[in-house]
Amino acid sequence: MKEMLEIMIKNLVANPDQVTITENEKEDVITFSVKVADSDMGKVIGKQGRIAKAIRTVAKAIATKENKKVNIEFVED
Repeated sequence: MKEMLEIMIKNLVANPDQVTITENEKEDVITFSVKVADSDMGKVIGKQGRIAKAIRTVAKAIATKENKKVNIEFVED
């Protein structure tokens, strides 16, 4: 699931080498913290958070198949 998330985000940003995703799993909940360059944050979040919501929707669909829950946080430096 982390690889899928990484591919989606790297294709959205102008600086794919600055994308960092950390994974933290507790019981059935997986939390991904996503860091991108400051100039790319708007591209990942989108207007009114639409792109971020779409990324979360796809991740939740994959997690449901694995009987897990997923949270995605977009972190600024």
